[in-house]
Amino acid sequence: MEYRIEDLAHHSGATVRTIRAYQDRGLLPRPERRGRANVYGDAHLARLRQIADLLERGYTLASIKELLEAWDAGRGLGGVLGLVAEVDGPWTDEKADRITRAELDAAFGGTPDEAAVADAVALGVLEPVPGREDEYLVPSPQELSVAVELYAAGVPLLAISGHLRELRGQVEHIASRFLEFTTEHVFARYLDHHPPTEADAAEAASLVRKLRPLAQQSVDAELARAMRLFATKHLRQHLEAGAVLPAAEEPQYVALPAATMRAVQALVGEEGAAAFIAAAAEREVQKRTLDALASNARIRE
Repeated sequence: MEYRIEDLAHHSGATVRTIRAYQDRGLLPRPERRGRANVYGDAHLARLRQIADLLERGYTLASIKELLEAWDAGRGLGGVLGLVAEVDGPWTDEKADRITRAELDAAFGGTPDEAAVADAVALGVLEPVPGREDEYLVPSPQELSVAVELYAAGVPLLAISGHLRELRGQVEHIASRFLEFTTEHVFARYLDHHPPTEADAAEAASLVRKLRPLAQQSVDAELARAMRLFATKHLRQHLEAGAVLPAAEEPQYVALPAATMRAVQALVGEEGAAAFIAAAAEREVQKRTLDALASNARIRE
């Protein structure tokens, strides 16, 4: 990706003034000059995020400059900063794109829908481009393309955004569990030292690169298995002569203590609370079922 300084500020969370100050202090490399324009790249964005992370950890700008210089020279905490950069790097090969408001309206039937656009911005499907009211950044063109195809198939925009919110909560739960799993069984041995040694940090960064695609691969495989299973059942229900499709079950509501809801919302956000509670309950049911099966097997033995 290439960025103007305004775009770089938007993506990094820093202000244009801060970016220029970092350049003056030698914390950030100078941009590439093309004609009259300055062009920044992903390396600048990664460096800004590293600086922000170190500031949050209590480092001063002077000490951050020393650390970054040591990293650039291959000395000192290079392994630690390399691990930070590896974790903070892109977790997909998909490249962001841009779309104009006219193109967006045309993709969704040609009729402007301000509420739908605002909803897409709130979900992060679209990001306003500073200084360009008629243009948006699309972090995931694939996600927007799915929405376009669903809308063309007759799915209302409100249903699409609602489905995305539900899906996002469930996927975030999967991501959280994968991180807990790999931390317990893979990365625990690197957490004995705070911060980890140079060698441990470098090895951990290498493992992050190797494990990065595994979460998506396992989810893709399980989704394909589940779709094959349920799609076959669904089709069979429709094809069987005289088959009566089961009515959708009405959702059941239970009262939870206010303190519990606040804790869940603090953990996964208000939008993901329902999906988190449902997933946690399902996980507990599955665990107790497995425990019961194991207990019965031991009794039979």
